[in-house]
Amino acid sequence: MPTLNEERGVAECIGRIKTALDDLGVTGEIIISDSSTDRTPEIAAANGAHVVTPDKDGYGYAYQYAFERARGEYIAIGDADTTYDFEELPKLYELVASGEADMAMGSRLDGEIKAGSMPALHQYVGNPLLTRFLNAFYDAGVSDAHSGMRVISREALDALDCETTGMEFASEMIMEAGASGLTIAEEPITYHEREGEATLSSFRDGWRHVRFMLVNAPGYLFSLPGVVLGVLGVAMMGLVAGNVQVNGVFLGVHSMVLGSLLTIVGYQVTTLGVFATVASDPVSAADDYVSGWIRRHLRLGRGATAGLVLVAAGTVYGLSLLGKWAATGFTELPFVIEDMIAFTAVVLGLQTLFSAFFMSTIAES
Repeated sequence: MPTLNEERGVAECIGRIKTALDDLGVTGEIIISDSSTDRTPEIAAANGAHVVTPDKDGYGYAYQYAFERARGEYIAIGDADTTYDFEELPKLYELVASGEADMAMGSRLDGEIKAGSMPALHQYVGNPLLTRFLNAFYDAGVSDAHSGMRVISREALDALDCETTGMEFASEMIMEAGASGLTIAEEPITYHEREGEATLSSFRDGWRHVRFMLVNAPGYLFSLPGVVLGVLGVAMMGLVAGNVQVNGVFLGVHSMVLGSLLTIVGYQVTTLGVFATVASDPVSAADDYVSGWIRRHLRLGRGATAGLVLVAAGTVYGLSLLGKWAATGFTELPFVIEDMIAFTAVVLGLQTLFSAFFMSTIAES
């Protein structure tokens, strides 16, 4: 248990853990990873817990520090503020010990949340929304992604490559479990009112979870929006170039400009997704078709050649338009729509050319 000034609840939590161990008939140790300024460590030690003091701050780091010192074949985790009833640990332990799951979690949202134990913002907005994000991005398949009461086997824990030190550790643990092919199971639990002051910051810690999930899912952060923008832009340019009516209206030069911008931005955002996957080794690599195709096929030679071809095609087309304009004695209006097609091709070509060099650089570094 990580503790930060939990003197009002730590003794009760330790007592409940001892009861759970007795009910299971197993031998265990209780490790308190403490960063308190109150009497929490003294109370914990007096009740038979092994108290360790992390050399750095952070909720996630407190867990990581304790994990390195835990000797058990199975690891149970939870908060020391009495919100979790550790006498419910046996049903989570049995799921892991029987081999049914690599990690078992207590689900507050599928269980019972006592009145006053969870703010309405967390119960009806924050936790459900973050859980949906995690399920969508990482196919976690859980009902309460940020429940703090969990049991995991030592073997499964060692397979995780968790690095975060803050509150987002709760998300990273599930993300890594999914990426490692581990099985996660849940059991409904009862969530109780806490003892002591809350240390969670709703918006700051919620944003840390969302940011961490997005940064480690470039397919959703970059590739998907990029492809949508790019397709929309190309479609708009095609409608204008083909003089196609939309609801009885012909799109004009302003629509062509917008289509060009959407195409260029969409292409750039999609390539950022590829760069993010190659350079940062995220938990979940971009897995959309476009990004996957680029990663498999784009090499420096191919990318440079494709870029040069696009630049050449756009330049030649642009020069031909310039020639037609010159033939009129520069008296007629220039071919704005056609010019936009030429300029877009040149810009995409330059992006492809330099992106190929950049991708080659980060792939080798």
